[in-house]
Amino acid sequence: MTLLLTRSRITDLLDPDTVMAGLRAGFTAPAPEVRPLRIRTDLPGPGTATALLPGVIDGIPAYTVKVNAKFPDAVPALRGLVCLHDLADGELLAVLDSAAVTAWRTGLAAALATHVLADEHADSVSVVGAGAQARMVLRGLVRLRTVSRLTVCDTDPVRAATFAAEHEKLLGIPVETVGEPPSAAARTDIVVLATWSRSPLLAAADLRPGMHVTTLGADEPGKTELAADALRRARTVVDDRELAVSMGALGNTGLSADAAHASLGQVLRGERAGRETSDQITAYAPVGLPWQDLALAWPVYRAAAGAGSCPQVDFLA
Repeated sequence: MTLLLTRSRITDLLDPDTVMAGLRAGFTAPAPEVRPLRIRTDLPGPGTATALLPGVIDGIPAYTVKVNAKFPDAVPALRGLVCLHDLADGELLAVLDSAAVTAWRTGLAAALATHVLADEHADSVSVVGAGAQARMVLRGLVRLRTVSRLTVCDTDPVRAATFAAEHEKLLGIPVETVGEPPSAAARTDIVVLATWSRSPLLAAADLRPGMHVTTLGADEPGKTELAADALRRARTVVDDRELAVSMGALGNTGLSADAAHASLGQVLRGERAGRETSDQITAYAPVGLPWQDLALAWPVYRAAAGAGSCPQVDFLA
């Protein structure tokens, strides 16, 4: 029998601290023997389709295959499924809503990386793009460090104002809105870019000593949020060098793998230094890796199976 896990059920079963612990364990685990694939194609019309497989982590007896459709003007903009399979015989253990899985694992992985790379005293944050990803980054970041001030920037002023009001109430801190990304960057020590932009939002001139920038939008060819000179000026950390060149922030701005200082796994394992001084500029530029889906899907499946209250279906009937 296959468990059917909807967005609301996934959210009910998830705990941010557990997810971030699983993500940290995944980043520090030995690299899988099989090279993970991230396959993306344009669709007729405005959308794209992406498949990530296989999601594997040493010690977890399962793997994931994720299929996403991205339509920037739709709500939600990302739709699809994550299939969780038994590693021994391929049994389909669960099918999960991919929008929820992707938002949680991307946002909380970014929160972990942001906390690790930002200056330890940095407590002011700007988000550019007031959507699901920015919301999850903040949700994770406030569990890792003190955030005393927030600035929100979005192309839609109403969406920015709504996001600001929500987080002012939720976090109990001052929140302001601004109209342009450079203005947001000028106000805080940490900047999170989470947009659909296909042109740079920040350049090297917008970066100040001691800043950290996380760019989440450059996750497929043509998308970019940080200009090449900004990525070169910063000590840039990626999740995967090859993917960062083929479809991420580096390749989309004409840079090679040499522009990356390290991978986040290397930093977390202590193989490469992250931030070494308070005046360094750091950046995190992930694409998103298949194993991150497993890091979230596995504990959700275990919790759902233990609860015994989820809908099930026999696809072999």
